[in-house]
Amino acid sequence: MACQGGKEELFEQTHRPTGPLLSCGVLEKYTNMKGVACVLLAVVVAVSSVSFFDLVREEWNAFKLEHKKEYDSEVEDKFRMKIFAENKHKVAKHNARFERGQVTYRLKPNKYSDMLHHEFVQTMNGYNKTLKHNKGLYGKGRDIRGARFVSPANVQLPEQVDWRQKGAVTDIKDQGKCGSCWSFSTTGALEAQHFRQSGYLVSLSEQNLIDCSASYGNNGCNGGLMDNAFKYIKDNGGIDTERTYPYEGVDDKCRYNPKNSGADDVGFVDVPAGDEEKLKAAVATIGPVSVAIDASQESFQMYADGVYYDENCSPDNLDHGVLVVGYGTDEQGGDYWLVKNSWGRTWGDLGYIKMARNRNNHCGIASAASYPLV
Repeated sequence: MACQGGKEELFEQTHRPTGPLLSCGVLEKYTNMKGVACVLLAVVVAVSSVSFFDLVREEWNAFKLEHKKEYDSEVEDKFRMKIFAENKHKVAKHNARFERGQVTYRLKPNKYSDMLHHEFVQTMNGYNKTLKHNKGLYGKGRDIRGARFVSPANVQLPEQVDWRQKGAVTDIKDQGKCGSCWSFSTTGALEAQHFRQSGYLVSLSEQNLIDCSASYGNNGCNGGLMDNAFKYIKDNGGIDTERTYPYEGVDDKCRYNPKNSGADDVGFVDVPAGDEEKLKAAVATIGPVSVAIDASQESFQMYADGVYYDENCSPDNLDHGVLVVGYGTDEQGGDYWLVKNSWGRTWGDLGYIKMARNRNNHCGIASAASYPLV
């Protein structure tokens, strides 16, 4: 856009007053206003030409500072920043759909926003990595089947349950870059049952399970099963407390000490596969229940809040162990399961997710549910 004197001369030629003269300041004011407008336009153009990259860089630096991220090289830093920017764009597009009422949950950036989705799944989701191994292992006469859950008769189940409000749930934990989700699901269920029996809420050691239950089919940071862990605890005579056997997030040698045991179990109960009503009854009458879900969808990685429903989520492709601590119905009428995850408080709704309930066993939440007997 030209902002020079030629057009001002043309203005004078084509707009000479023919009648009584007006105030001599009119033309001067017009010219001054054009000059100011051109200056403002130049400023806007200059700012817009650099602001996007600067904004991304500023957000990236804040992200690294908040989550204590460090990379081995400048090349990796730029690579991770690109992933971060792409994930933020995906979040913005999804949340625009949420505002239009097209989806029932929101997304947000979190500490995993610098990870490609496939590497995130490979790192964090450690439930089904040992299933094939277990089929052969338990052909040797070892029985891992639990007792079968039977719903209590003539009991009116409450419309809403939240075991956090009853003091049966420990704080959100963080598995780090270790596929040990199964161990957190196990301890969460046993912590709750121990609380119901004793009145004391004791945080139990996931590291104990990672290090010591390999002979039961678990593979530490490379995956495991909650039922395997319940069986180990029973045979072992207990599990140490978190305080005496703290979490490391890596495979280590077994250091179980019976003097530091915080709880034990005498077996476990399996909820009939795929039956959400039975799962509801178990959660309402027994307490928090260990479940396996399909957490392989990209939307799950950056979940923020709302009732999670992804049409691509499978009832069979189970890859992540979590803990159902309640259920209910939100203000929009969406039935949900209240689920405790083990990815820290910055993920989801302070570490929790509401997953769609009564939607044909969405994400397989009732496909492999169990709890320990104490």
